[in-house]
Amino acid sequence: MGTGPAQTPRSTRAGPEPSPAPPGPGDTGDSDVTQEGSGPAGIRGGETVIRAGMGDSPGRGAPERRHKAQPGRARKYEWRPEGPTSMGSLGQREDLQDEDRNSAFTWKVQANNRAYNGQFKEKVILCWQRKKYKTNVIRTAKYNFFSFLPLNLYEQFHRVSNLFFLLIIILQSIPDISTLPWCSLSTPMVCLLFIRATRDLLDDMGRHKSDRAINNRPCQILMGKSFKEKKWQDLCVGDVVCLRKDNIVPADMLLLASTEPSSLCYVETVDIDGETNLKFRQALMVTHKELATIKKMASFQGTVTCEAPNSRMHHFVGCLEWNDKKYSLDIGNLLLRGCRIRNTDTCYGLVIYAGFDTKIMKNCGKIHLKRTKLDLLMNKLVVVIFISVVLVCLVLAFGFGFSVKEFKDHHYYLSGVHGSSVAAESFFVFWSFLILLSVTIPMSMFILSEFIYLGNSVFIDWDLQMYYKPQDVPAKARSTSLNDHLGQVEYIFSDKTGTLTQNILTFNKCCINGRVYGPDSEATTRPKENPYLWNKFSDGKLLFHNAALLHLVRTNGDEAVREFWRLLAICHTVMVRESPRERPDQLLYQAASPDEGALVTAARNFGYVFLSRTQDTITIMELGEERVYQVLAIMDFNSMRKRMSVLVRKPEGTICLYTKGADTVIFERLHRKGAMEFATEEALAAFAQETLRTLCLAYREVAEDIYEDWQQRHQEASLLLQNRAQALQQVYNEMEQNLRLLGATAIEDRLQDGVPETIKCLKKSNIKIWVLTGDKQETAVNIGFACELLSENMLILEEKEIRRLSLLCRRFGLPLAAPPAQDSRARRSSEVLQERAFVDLASKCQAVICCRVTPKQKALIVALVKKYHQVVTLAIGDGANDINMIKTADVGVGLAGQEGMQAVQNSDFVLGQFCFLQRLLLVHGRWSYVRICKFLRYFFYKSMASMMVQVWFACYNGFTGQPLYEGWFLALFNLLYSTLPVLYIGLFEQDVSAEQSLEKPELYVVGQKDELFNYWVFVQAIAHGVTTSLVNFFMTLWISRDTAGPASFSDHQSFAVVVALSCLLSITMEVILIIKYWTALCVATILLSLGFYAIMTTTTQSFWLFRVSPKTFPFLYADLSVVSSPSILLVVLLSVSINTFPVLALRVIFPALKELRAKEEKVEEGPSEEIFTMEPLPHVHRESRARRSSYAFSHHEGYANLITQGTILRRGPGVSSDIASESLDPSDEEAASSPKESHWHLRKMSFLGKKHQPQGQVSSQEVQLPPTPSSSFSVDRQSSLHSENQPALPKYVLTSSNRLSGSFQEQLPRAQERSLSPKQRPPSPEKLLLTKERSHSLREKSPLHRESQLSSSESQPQPLGSQSLLSGQLTLESQPDSSEEK
Repeated sequence: MGTGPAQTPRSTRAGPEPSPAPPGPGDTGDSDVTQEGSGPAGIRGGETVIRAGMGDSPGRGAPERRHKAQPGRARKYEWRPEGPTSMGSLGQREDLQDEDRNSAFTWKVQANNRAYNGQFKEKVILCWQRKKYKTNVIRTAKYNFFSFLPLNLYEQFHRVSNLFFLLIIILQSIPDISTLPWCSLSTPMVCLLFIRATRDLLDDMGRHKSDRAINNRPCQILMGKSFKEKKWQDLCVGDVVCLRKDNIVPADMLLLASTEPSSLCYVETVDIDGETNLKFRQALMVTHKELATIKKMASFQGTVTCEAPNSRMHHFVGCLEWNDKKYSLDIGNLLLRGCRIRNTDTCYGLVIYAGFDTKIMKNCGKIHLKRTKLDLLMNKLVVVIFISVVLVCLVLAFGFGFSVKEFKDHHYYLSGVHGSSVAAESFFVFWSFLILLSVTIPMSMFILSEFIYLGNSVFIDWDLQMYYKPQDVPAKARSTSLNDHLGQVEYIFSDKTGTLTQNILTFNKCCINGRVYGPDSEATTRPKENPYLWNKFSDGKLLFHNAALLHLVRTNGDEAVREFWRLLAICHTVMVRESPRERPDQLLYQAASPDEGALVTAARNFGYVFLSRTQDTITIMELGEERVYQVLAIMDFNSMRKRMSVLVRKPEGTICLYTKGADTVIFERLHRKGAMEFATEEALAAFAQETLRTLCLAYREVAEDIYEDWQQRHQEASLLLQNRAQALQQVYNEMEQNLRLLGATAIEDRLQDGVPETIKCLKKSNIKIWVLTGDKQETAVNIGFACELLSENMLILEEKEIRRLSLLCRRFGLPLAAPPAQDSRARRSSEVLQERAFVDLASKCQAVICCRVTPKQKALIVALVKKYHQVVTLAIGDGANDINMIKTADVGVGLAGQEGMQAVQNSDFVLGQFCFLQRLLLVHGRWSYVRICKFLRYFFYKSMASMMVQVWFACYNGFTGQPLYEGWFLALFNLLYSTLPVLYIGLFEQDVSAEQSLEKPELYVVGQKDELFNYWVFVQAIAHGVTTSLVNFFMTLWISRDTAGPASFSDHQSFAVVVALSCLLSITMEVILIIKYWTALCVATILLSLGFYAIMTTTTQSFWLFRVSPKTFPFLYADLSVVSSPSILLVVLLSVSINTFPVLALRVIFPALKELRAKEEKVEEGPSEEIFTMEPLPHVHRESRARRSSYAFSHHEGYANLITQGTILRRGPGVSSDIASESLDPSDEEAASSPKESHWHLRKMSFLGKKHQPQGQVSSQEVQLPPTPSSSFSVDRQSSLHSENQPALPKYVLTSSNRLSGSFQEQLPRAQERSLSPKQRPPSPEKLLLTKERSHSLREKSPLHRESQLSSSESQPQPLGSQSLLSGQLTLESQPDSSEEK
């Protein structure tokens, strides 16, 4: 921005009519064309939003102007559902309706008037009304004292198994049909309900505790004529609140005034969007001037009329009516709940939205009842088993009826025994058998599963390898019912800032005058103590140490080095805050971005210290010498310029221009290109290989006459009323020519430890990772390469090329979506088709990056994948903007970090670092899945093996429903005799060790495919159990038939004992075969189970208990007589052997045969000779050079406008120190300075980075495709990677920007490519610039480039660089198959 007189303070925007306003300063989210609506429609009703641009508005926070769209222009912004990549209807209609409701000004709030605000009511149902404005009380808990019991029981009886058990208990209470004591099932049922209710209660108590902590936070509310300390829950709409430095904003408030110049207020939104950079809000100038004392604030009666509460985080429209005048309001005037006040002593706000009406709470989403796939499958299996049991009972009841009828016909003299009719007796026998066979769905299985889930959760809490020591954060399983889901995850949705990155940017390397300076190695020259102690202004935090560079700086003999650091100290928009009184030399910087703060801090440590600035001067301490530079003009960053320049007059009187920016724009403005420039290019390529964020530095000396002539044109451009921004850009461009290159900087956006390795391992385990972020596409893509989510040699397809991709996929037999259904609801079908097309397309990509998405859109994307793919999803994040996504996903993981605990409090699992996700899934998740699957399979097997004997026995006892086993055996079988081994399986079983699980992530696929427990495995378990019961029963029956004497066991009691012992030993052998992790504890569980059987049978069949109650203990010495007979033991051994050896043989032989067959097929197949033919596709080689200058691409405007206006520097007649002293004392805590100012402006241009070619290589033939309305498609076709007769189907990486729930904007026309002549030096960069108007690119064309020839055929290859697309566009990148890589 320049210093033209036409620029006026932002507060002069007051007007008579409230007009819609843009996202103001600090807007980091969706500040593009489509932000007007939270749904896919974007701009509706024929309106376009015009954002204030450079030189086109009074200031960065100035109100936008909304005009009716011209007939020719409206088409660009309207939503067209026929596009193949639109997400469709999931959130579309809801968001459109929400926008329609909120478009009118229906929300009126009057300051300091609770009576007025309390009179508004809203209808709930019929005649019931409630207050329209909610209180500030937050309740995220599910239950309260009165609702816990009924609501929890209601949720528990959603499980079909509980309904089944309740039915059986009711039947058992009827004496006529009861075959088992009523307490045998009711007692375990009560225990099961109690265990689950206790677990839910403990989880909800944590939510209540969190709610109380938030609601009881202190705040200062204006009560009468003074501020009194109250709690957050006491706040009401219309209250005036006083906030101090480091306070958290308790509600959405209109900023009225502050102690900063022009009533600016700096906020940190780390708890909302995870960003630590500072953003600023500004009060209206009228309230800044008028509300200067508490007395005036107490008499303030202004009325705010605005939109109703909605979830649009970066949008607010309203007006303030005060003293018969109206003043427009926008998001730049609003302090959102959850923000933290930084670098502002005191500010005052008017509560507009409170409690659940606040924007952050509108984005939090609802609490979903999460059920695992195995839990849902169990519900279905319970129904299947119940139906099967009913059918078996019907058959047995009919059998009883026929047998009774036959018995009566042959024994008519015993008619008194069967007094009732055959039908009535059959009816009662049916229910008796239903009760008897109800144990086929054992309640003990559900009780044990609760302990297994709890135990596996405790193991996660105890894992020291997932303990993050720096912040003392252990892993924690907040939900104890989702462990097995961790072993079935197919999609991971991750936030970027604070989740993949540390949100810490550090100065890593630099290149000065062609020489690269990197950090000294610790083993050689790295000093043990801080090498910057000679500089009293050094902060001691710079990790970059280079002794050679430091020597050059301190000797002050190299002009290039001197100008390099001087540029970093001058060319920026950083502000200096007041230093602490105890350390006046410790400066506190406030930067528009952490990148800029890192550069200025590096210069400060090297002796070039930025001290202060005024509206037209900047003071620098250069190696102990204080120098004051006169600022003549500041030309700030924006998305089109990709550079920043500062024109200053040195103390010696000479004029110098300092410029920093992307290499793509700096190199084409250089005066000459020599060896130093080419060396710098190579350094940039090396920096990009390390995924560092690079920036080029250049300068030029400006003659006095040239400056005078330029200043006159700059003044004229600043006074234009139309096209001011374009005129200023042209004037800036004229000055930024003939530059001398100084060097380049490399900043590291530090990833969390182990992120690349974690993502690589997770990708090997067939898990697809999607990054959902509110950040810019350029920054997100750069992080994608840094964490190895993306890799080199990838292809980019723009929105118009997706149709061709669809045709290509169909050619390879990969349809993206089913054809639309032909029904009356055509629109609905079209929307569903679009949703399905997007999900199918994205699911075929190796990775997806969704940029500029809101919290609600994150949840919609997760919901779409769940809806159409029926897969297990996991969402991981650390900020409040991730809560909705975490709640929507099947598994929610919260990272406990510096961004607050909102995500943690709403998550299912808590981790300290992203890298721990690898162990959580591949070790604990996989183990939990393996354990619970083996547990379920074995439990169904042993239940069938033991209980189906009752059915076979019924065929031989006249279908009377008489139990075969001793009553105590039935009671203790699932409690003592067979419980410990299966509990060991559920808690300690390991098929492979933790180290092997991490070394072989491919093992994780079995959980994704549901291989260990499904309908087929269930049928196998049932068949195996039925077979075992058949062998045990009929083998014993056939051998005992026609036997007599002491060794006979044909009597009921002996027969029952033999069958029971055979069953127990058979299932024990089965558990021995399936256990793979043998320990002393495992052996102990098996021995204890058999020991319990021996002890309890000896006790229950003893003579003294028989004497006490013969009916209760009828089996007198039955086991003793069986065990003492060798012949009977041989029968038991025979039954166990028949049950064990065939199964063992099958489990050994089948896998061996399967492996042998696979090897033979592999040998027979040999190399494939199938030849694919496909149309030649445009060539895009995405090298590391394409990722240069990510900082410049992702950077946005700083504080230049506020600096040149003086708004940020001078103190006006607003809130003075007097009003601050009248309130309570501010907190003594210092503001944590994490400077970054996020403010996004409308992008009207799409731009591409340069493509780097290694020195000594000549690029292949390059042809430019002409812009056509049809789609285009790009594929990497390197001859070294692709065989002519065996081209591989590419793998895709999808990156999309914003509006995924809506349509995508039209791609802008493509300018002609400018490339180097083949005769020129190969390392010279090639540039391809996409602009909306071709003349714009031609105006800035470098003489080093020439126009390339246009191809007449789309089939020719097309070279592209790194593409940075407009918000709303879709980017596809294709990677050759790994087998073809070099």
